[in-house]
Amino acid sequence: MTWELQSDRPIYAQLIEQIELKICIGVFPLGSKLPSVRDLAKEASVNPNTMQKALAKLEEDGLLYTNRTSGRYVTEDIQMVKAVKRKKAQDHIKNFVDKMTELGFDDKEIVRILSSSLQKEDTKNE
Repeated sequence: MTWELQSDRPIYAQLIEQIELKICIGVFPLGSKLPSVRDLAKEASVNPNTMQKALAKLEEDGLLYTNRTSGRYVTEDIQMVKAVKRKKAQDHIKNFVDKMTELGFDDKEIVRILSSSLQKEDTKNE
């Protein structure tokens, strides 16, 4: 999974979101050791200080922890990862509903459109 960073928002905040996503989808599995700050920064094409700031915030939030002699690891707390996943889903839903409301749709229309879209996806996957 590549790092996709935009210039319209703080880079460290985007790094936090993308590392959270990588943890949620299993790129960085529970209990796994993360690459070094330098390696992650090089991979993301960012300054190591910026990556360090993002990792420190994730550690503060409890999603990562440091073993003083061997580096940073992903939490083994599956409930914490599920909570992050739910929060990300809620953020996406809120963004979707806000955009649909801006377009002039009411709640019932949004549900109808979403339901119809999901049914079409189910039909395609059969």
